[in-house]
Amino acid sequence: MTGIEIGIAAIAVLLLLILLGMPIGVAMMASSFGAVAFIRNETVALRMLGSVANDSLEEYLFAIVPLFVLMGLLVTISGVGKDTFDIFERMLRRVKAGLGIATVFANAVFASITGISVASASVFSRIAVPEMTRHGYTRKFSTGVVAGSSVLGMLIPPSLLMVVYAVLAEESVGRMFLSGVGPGILLSILFAFTILLLAWWKPGFVYVEERRGAVGEAMGAADMLRKGSPIVMLVLVVLGGLYGGFLNPTEAGAMGALGALLIALLRRSLTRSRFWSLLVETGQITVSVLFLIVAATFFSRMLAMSGLPTALAEFLIGGTLGPYGFLILFLALVIVMGCFIDSISIMLILLPIALPVAKAAGFDLIWFGVMTVVAVEIGLLTPPFGLSVYTIKSSIDDRTLKVGDIFRGALPFVIAMIVCLAVLTVFPGIATWLARL
Repeated sequence: MTGIEIGIAAIAVLLLLILLGMPIGVAMMASSFGAVAFIRNETVALRMLGSVANDSLEEYLFAIVPLFVLMGLLVTISGVGKDTFDIFERMLRRVKAGLGIATVFANAVFASITGISVASASVFSRIAVPEMTRHGYTRKFSTGVVAGSSVLGMLIPPSLLMVVYAVLAEESVGRMFLSGVGPGILLSILFAFTILLLAWWKPGFVYVEERRGAVGEAMGAADMLRKGSPIVMLVLVVLGGLYGGFLNPTEAGAMGALGALLIALLRRSLTRSRFWSLLVETGQITVSVLFLIVAATFFSRMLAMSGLPTALAEFLIGGTLGPYGFLILFLALVIVMGCFIDSISIMLILLPIALPVAKAAGFDLIWFGVMTVVAVEIGLLTPPFGLSVYTIKSSIDDRTLKVGDIFRGALPFVIAMIVCLAVLTVFPGIATWLARL
């Protein structure tokens, strides 16, 4: 067998092992080891595995993973999400479908200090859904808005997916963070426009009983300042320090985790036992992410040794498909895989194959990363996997709420995300202008 044939066989074995239920990281390790052993020998495979483990995890940059995860978990329990929603609820109380739009923009702000979509889905399903249903919105629409807007957590910086992509593409984490700002704002606006369009065109989808006018209790300037100041301070410390050049990404993560810890302590929402459980959860998430990165790096080196990415680039770019034909095919594959596999695993499986092709096509890898993240996040809203949807279902814990209703409520936001991909394809500068400054 040639190296290319062995590479194709390794991908087929990987997919088969995943379908059989083997953990994705272990499946990538096993298929990569076997392929390298076939291409060279077992000794080379063992040495490459050791080299990959050392090279992948010795980077100082990887300290960012536990720091941002811990910051997100601390922010989640400190009540910052509820305060953010209360502020936007007050600001948009007289706008048609204002609570839905408030949920979107509150999620956008919350995303800028968590970076984890599932955290946003969990928090706002408990905050926004009861408030929206109390004011006459349908359960389908209320949960759909929360599910849709939760994807902003992986696009607006800081974002765990952006960190993973930056590592795989060998791009600057800071620039990847900057590239998410414009698309994050664009997607927030598209979500708000989608809500307004639904309220005007299909009011039965949005309302059980439409109630215009003020909602919630009045909030004075002092209350808004009290609730908003922790959010503003945390955003200024993390993103201001990062974009201002005062902090590198790892230092920004450390400052953000410290700030989130202080907020949780000042609000007395953190006990010793809860803090310990957060540290354990942070460790579990970090280890799983880093193990997947090691497996993906091994997989990537195996593919490079096989020569498959180069051959694939020549076939796709040099043939009738062309660069944008490859882009459409890649994004469609990402969206389909999102129906079955989690976000990070999709990136770790596909990017070692796709990145060399994207580079050969002349694509800006920063822009390609943003396109990848948006497409991957669509998988959080599509059946049967739909992680955000199942997170909302488990958080609300209401037997009368059907998973199918949440998926139907999230469908308009899936369409909005596809529109976002189209806009970013036509106007790539939305993603790259800030990162290239």
